[in-house]
Amino acid sequence: MSYLETTAQFYSDVAQDPMVGLCCVQSTPLQLPGLTVPVQMQEMNYGCGTTVHPAELSGDPTVLYVGVGGGLEALQFAYFSRRPSAIVAVDPVDAMRDAAARNLQVAAQENEWFDPSFVDIRIGDAFELPIPDNSVDVMAQNCLFNIFEPEDLARALKEAYRVIKPGGRLIMSDPIATRPIPPHLQADERLRALCLSGALTYEDYTQALIDTGFGQVEIRARRPYRLLDAVTYNLDQALLLESLDSVSFKVPIPEDGACIFTGKTAIYAGTEEYLDDNAGHIMQPGVPLAVCDKTAGKLGDRFPDEIVVTQSTWFYDGGGCC
Repeated sequence: MSYLETTAQFYSDVAQDPMVGLCCVQSTPLQLPGLTVPVQMQEMNYGCGTTVHPAELSGDPTVLYVGVGGGLEALQFAYFSRRPSAIVAVDPVDAMRDAAARNLQVAAQENEWFDPSFVDIRIGDAFELPIPDNSVDVMAQNCLFNIFEPEDLARALKEAYRVIKPGGRLIMSDPIATRPIPPHLQADERLRALCLSGALTYEDYTQALIDTGFGQVEIRARRPYRLLDAVTYNLDQALLLESLDSVSFKVPIPEDGACIFTGKTAIYAGTEEYLDDNAGHIMQPGVPLAVCDKTAGKLGDRFPDEIVVTQSTWFYDGGGCC
């Protein structure tokens, strides 16, 4: 049995018998006015963070959600796009699709604004999405792509890139590893299904997005997720996994490289009225300017005595420039 078959069987089991807290970061669900989340749906929250960022969902977007789970995030996406088939939810596991459909029926009873027709649940997987080219504004996945081995991850990202409209975005939440996962854990199919052994490092994860063609990546959140202790997992020392929420934009990669925003700012520390670097950045004294990591490095190198570059906050919600 392959790791994908093991994963499918595992999630078929937890669709029928919910495993509360399976792999999620324990947190309060996103609170939205007038939104009630059914209990069963919350119990099936098998994600490691969230892909529902309101700033990304303006303008009534068409959303493709891969790995429907219990339907929680499909319901939350529908809150922003209230029309038939605005949300397409794809899952290869029959039991999971059935459970999500049942949960969404309950959600319709508990939320006057919601109609189950808003969410179109389809059979399919991340490698062959039942969606035309360049047809969705937003694609999202939560704690799914980390399960894939590198070759399959590349396939899934390429397929995501295919269906997203130019200028659209891929919203993801996945575990990442603070150092490479040892081979003996990577080979453990059940640990991979549990989102504990397939995680890439931050550097490899973001590079996979850039290699796919996404020209801009923004980090929404990075926080502790799980600690793999040395004894249980046969490690030289404990290994920390983190949860990473990111938004990747289908825009061309600039000639000088992709833009990755991690919450860094550049601050002009001089006394002149402003500083113009002649590369599109005009900075006022003492006023932080949000910049991508690439630009932060360039400004710091060019103006070491005039510009202060702050560290990554690992939280960025727009603004600034490359």
